Amino acid sequence: MRSRILLLLLLLTACTPAQPGPVPSVPNPTATAVTTIPEGETPTPLAASTDLPPLGDWRELPVVPVVPEEMNAIFQAGLAAGRDPTRFSKIGDCQNITTYFLAMFDDPGEYRLGDAYAYLQPTIDAFAGSWSRESLAVHGGMNVAAVQNPFWTLTPRPAECSSGETPLACELRVHNASYAIISMEESWSGDLAKYDQYMRMIVESVLSQKVIPILATRADNLDHGDGINAVVAWIAYDYRVPLWNFWAAAYPLPYHGLTGDGFHLTQARSYFDDVNRMAAGWPWRNLTALQALDAVRNAVSVAP
Repeated sequence: MRSRILLLLLLLTACTPAQPGPVPSVPNPTATAVTTIPEGETPTPLAASTDLPPLGDWRELPVVPVVPEEMNAIFQAGLAAGRDPTRFSKIGDCQNITTYFLAMFDDPGEYRLGDAYAYLQPTIDAFAGSWSRESLAVHGGMNVAAVQNPFWTLTPRPAECSSGETPLACELRVHNASYAIISMEESWSGDLAKYDQYMRMIVESVLSQKVIPILATRADNLDHGDGINAVVAWIAYDYRVPLWNFWAAAYPLPYHGLTGDGFHLTQARSYFDDVNRMAAGWPWRNLTALQALDAVRNAVSVAP
């Protein structure tokens, strides 16, 4: 009972502004192994290549990911296993709910690409249905530990999920997608080592299911030092997976695209040809997520 209470407290802290406090040092960036994984899942980690150049400052990484060659093998293995290349999954917290995130791309009246982004329409068409789908691994309060804990599916358990199945495992099984956007904003109590451990477990679980993970950095700096973003960048580097550096898109915006609480994004419709709306955070989150999916899709597959 005590462990369940502690877990609930852990979950409730996610998707709320973090409290100021000391930030531990960033974990060893070369440590890729973990000792435990969610029950029933076998990791197949991709070891960091020894010939990779130094990561450098993650703030200088591009918004749209450069897709590592290793993702071609993951994509082809997924196809052989029956993965659907026209689907992607969302894994994350309240920044990923369909109210604000990506759902508009399933409704032509809810977005405008304009001439500058018209090249993205084929990718919107290719993933029809995934944009507005409610993921079984997205929830307000979800964090890197909760998404891998079957207890979260008990309150209540979705009809699609099996008893004892984690939200992450359930989503990957049910939607059977070839790609997964992973955007986890919170590190409880400022514990970056725990965030690093559990995020690596997520990445290993996704790779083991022959799904391409696309990791996201966050816009806010409530962890006082962008520690989570540094950890996410190192994990993407270590596992040779795509990094969607959303921070780099949001930082130049007024107030870095954030509301007065320093956490939630400013809102506007996804009209990418409207300069006034593009001063807000949410249009850029949706646009750059679309660009990230477009880049990965075109790097590993032949577009129809």
